Amino acid sequence: MDISFKIEKVNAFYNNTVALKDVSFDIPEKSVTAVIGPSGCGKSTFIRCLNRMNDLILVFRLEGRIIYNGMDIYSEDGDVIAIRRQIGMVFQKPNPFPKSIYENTAYGVRIQGVNKKETLDDVVEASLKKAALWDEVKDRLHDSAFSLSGGQQQRLCIARALAVEPKVILFDEPCSALDPIAAAKIEDLITELKKDYTVVIVTHNMQQAARVSEYTGFFMLGELIEFDNTQKIFTAPSNKMTEDYITGRFG
Repeated sequence: MDISFKIEKVNAFYNNTVALKDVSFDIPEKSVTAVIGPSGCGKSTFIRCLNRMNDLILVFRLEGRIIYNGMDIYSEDGDVIAIRRQIGMVFQKPNPFPKSIYENTAYGVRIQGVNKKETLDDVVEASLKKAALWDEVKDRLHDSAFSLSGGQQQRLCIARALAVEPKVILFDEPCSALDPIAAAKIEDLITELKKDYTVVIVTHNMQQAARVSEYTGFFMLGELIEFDNTQKIFTAPSNKMTEDYITGRFG
């Protein structure tokens, strides 16, 4: 099993508040890893550590190491822009830019200095196809992204993330703002994406975690209580706390 991330004794703080405590585990490559746990358990803090998104919060501080592709992404010579290019992120609420569907998809590639129309056309088509959106929007690429439904907007955000050719895609509660049909499309898409990408998904929906992931980490009060094969976590967890959460005794 190839490893995408090695998480080594990670502690995370907002000022003096501890958000993550001594978290260590490996995230396998080209698979889906789900992160579950009750509200306030550190799930979102954790996933945002993987592409240094927490750096945007002035009072945030991290101890320990996160090794990606053999490099500690928090080392002094870590290039944050290069890290975020390789490790894309899709947020809880769809956040398209106030631009056309085409320009949303092409945005990251344009920033990298690519302006040739043929190249951009190819990138836009390929990315929208990977995000299972092309057939729905190919005749209206120059319409506003805001003309799309919520589920379509979320798939557009996925296409935007895919356009810059990342290796990893992080999903932070990607379906929580969507209706069940739109959520099912995102789940199907995640299952497709793992063939080519490492996927990490934070979700409060345990059925969703069970459906889409091969591995699951259960967090509680900032600590990783258990990490294992998803089937084992949901059918025969090693820790009583995991079992209590999975069976709905708390959370």
